[in-house]
Amino acid sequence: MKLHSHFHSPLLDLPLLSPPLPGLSRSSRLRFLPALPQSPPAFLFQTSDSSFTPKFSGSKTRRRARRLRRRHVRFMVFDEDSVDIPLLDDWGDNDETKGYVVSSSDDENSDTEFIVTPVTEVDLPTATMSSNNDALNVATHRLGMVGRGHKKHRTKYGVLLNTGLILFLSMVLVYVDWCAWRIVRLPLAPFHLTRPFLISAILASCAGYVCVPLLYGLKMYQIIRKEGPARHSMKKRTPTMGGLFFVPIGVVVAKLIAGSSCPEVSGAAAATLAFGAIGLLDDIFILIKNHSSGLSGRLKLLLEVAVGACFSFWLNTTSIVSPYGMKMLVPLPAPLGLVHLGKWYLMLTSFCLVSMGNGVNLTDGLDGLAGGTAALAFVGMSIAVLPICPDVSMFGASMAGACVGFLLHNRYRASVFMGDTGSLALGGALAAMAACTGMFFPLFISSGIFVVEASSVIMQVLYFKTTKYFQGAGHRLFQMAPIHHHLELRGIKEPLIVAGAYAVSSALALFAGYLGLISA
Repeated sequence: MKLHSHFHSPLLDLPLLSPPLPGLSRSSRLRFLPALPQSPPAFLFQTSDSSFTPKFSGSKTRRRARRLRRRHVRFMVFDEDSVDIPLLDDWGDNDETKGYVVSSSDDENSDTEFIVTPVTEVDLPTATMSSNNDALNVATHRLGMVGRGHKKHRTKYGVLLNTGLILFLSMVLVYVDWCAWRIVRLPLAPFHLTRPFLISAILASCAGYVCVPLLYGLKMYQIIRKEGPARHSMKKRTPTMGGLFFVPIGVVVAKLIAGSSCPEVSGAAAATLAFGAIGLLDDIFILIKNHSSGLSGRLKLLLEVAVGACFSFWLNTTSIVSPYGMKMLVPLPAPLGLVHLGKWYLMLTSFCLVSMGNGVNLTDGLDGLAGGTAALAFVGMSIAVLPICPDVSMFGASMAGACVGFLLHNRYRASVFMGDTGSLALGGALAAMAACTGMFFPLFISSGIFVVEASSVIMQVLYFKTTKYFQGAGHRLFQMAPIHHHLELRGIKEPLIVAGAYAVSSALALFAGYLGLISA
């Protein structure tokens, strides 16, 4: 179809701002139109199917097209019935409004163009298109789907990270079980650590296939902070509160295998569930307020300190198994040996419970970051406490398996987040393992990623307040805290950050386990 018009303006001869898309032919070129002026120009008009009838002139149009072969006569034709065009209705409301120009022609001599604005996905017509509206819908849909075709390619990163993590943890636990008799010098059940790890991993992964759709149905969506990285806006419809299904599995499996006669496992389980309850309360307030902040910082900190104080009181009054015959001791490598802290031990317990809970909570900002590093920290602590209390080491292996089962749903791209329900519970479980055995030094080593994440936030706040006090204007040490957001804004991709954190945490977990063995 050849179109001829008596309208022409130099403004119509716009340069190409982007090359043609690879999916479009030469006769369907895609160009981008700059921001439109505040008022409609004279040459831009809107029409329906019956309000505008182009003039046809066979040979005259063909000759004129040859003369204007290197020039583009553009008509902005709007069809309200097929495409939603908000440009004319809200003219001047948004200075940055942009449209897309699609050039479609039947042969090389015609070059008629339409401006469209893709709003939602449209129903694609069949492969045989008999109207210009069908071609316009296809082009609009292709434009709206740009970048979505790489979803499967992006998912491979999460699968590779999960596979590597599971293989590493399984090999470490099998090796520790193989030589456990040399460490403990007591008979242990076969696969003492590997068995709870695998049971919790399988149960947590199966529970996720039931609970994740339920969270979707209940619309328990994660509230994304507006001040966070822009790419995180794509995660706004991802459900949260995943800790509801994997944390109880880790606790129950450990409790069933250890039995009811182990006070250390009972105390660690109680601390884990108590911190998980605080996180659940925070998540519920976030959903109610529909805002990224739930409980106030002071109230959350007060609840965490209260739980830490109660756990310290229980630890002080309960008779727990210890190879040293007394409590309040911290084993350190030679030549330091055993250090008696007395009442400071209880304060250190409360501090670790609060700091570890918030450290894991701050780390939970990327897909699989908190869950994977927590699983590695649990394995490191399980090795460290094995000579002192094998039942507590089994508790750590069970929690590590629950984290791995959760990672099958939280890998890149995540289908669920653990929320504060899971992150606070994991931090409380790690600190409780250290408090029941005195292995605080291996705790800080194996949880090095959490320590770095929490330290980056503290450094950011202190640096901002210090520069504001002395210079009058606050400056930031990082582009964004915690530090994983800083790395994101520096251009490092999310899977690479998580892979690096896994590698560092693996080395720290092995080192922490070694320190625990030589200290005991």
